[in-house]
Amino acid sequence: MNIVIKTFNDIKKMRIACRLASEVLEIIEPYVKSGITTGELDHICYLHITKKKAISACLGYHGFPKSGCISVNEVVCHGIPNNNKLLKNGDIVNIDIAVIKNGFYGDTSKMFIVGQPTILAKRLCEVTQKSLYLALQQVKPGIRLKILGKTIQTFVESEKFSIVREYCGHGIGRNFHEDPKVLHYDADDNSIILQEGMAFTIEPMVNAGDFRTRVMKDGWTVKTKDRSLSAQYEHTIIVTSNGCEVLTLRKDDTIPNVFIHKM
Repeated sequence: MNIVIKTFNDIKKMRIACRLASEVLEIIEPYVKSGITTGELDHICYLHITKKKAISACLGYHGFPKSGCISVNEVVCHGIPNNNKLLKNGDIVNIDIAVIKNGFYGDTSKMFIVGQPTILAKRLCEVTQKSLYLALQQVKPGIRLKILGKTIQTFVESEKFSIVREYCGHGIGRNFHEDPKVLHYDADDNSIILQEGMAFTIEPMVNAGDFRTRVMKDGWTVKTKDRSLSAQYEHTIIVTSNGCEVLTLRKDDTIPNVFIHKM
């Protein structure tokens, strides 16, 4: 396993890429409403990324055909934007954006709610976001990586939801996916201890029903096996001397008790 410890200059460049990724999620919010297609949303995101002289990391990645992943309701992740997929009142929508700027990657996602959600849908989104926040509160040098997954799983299951096992967070930097893998449940972590300068994503995927998933015939779209709702939130972080810096922090984020110390 080769975990790359980021230098001061690496982190400066990552801040720029990550800020752009989070900015895309901020500018797209007014457009996420009933009657728009996921294809139209993707095009708006693409135009913003290219206007900022950056590259969509998803577009063309292993053949992925769009600039972002847009996953609606029972779609867990990797939803392909489609000009025929109209959003409707009550939908919950994950938009996952990854960009390349100055040779470094930034990766983030959040949930959007179209109109009036069901009580279950709203609670699912809230629990998923809180599970991410709870994990962020644990990050600091010297702790085992698996503490993050254990924290997420314990909270999610206490709320009677389930954690997806097949997909995980990942190291990030000059490459889209680097070591280590960041599992969102209590599992073997190869005894990895967090160190200052490690950069990775935390991106729990939480299902309202069973944790199992299925991949559609397009080879990308992942859905819950039992057709229950699914939600996901993702941030890219850097481990600092006494906590973490959330590189993809958005203006609407209010993460409690996270000690952010820029390196």
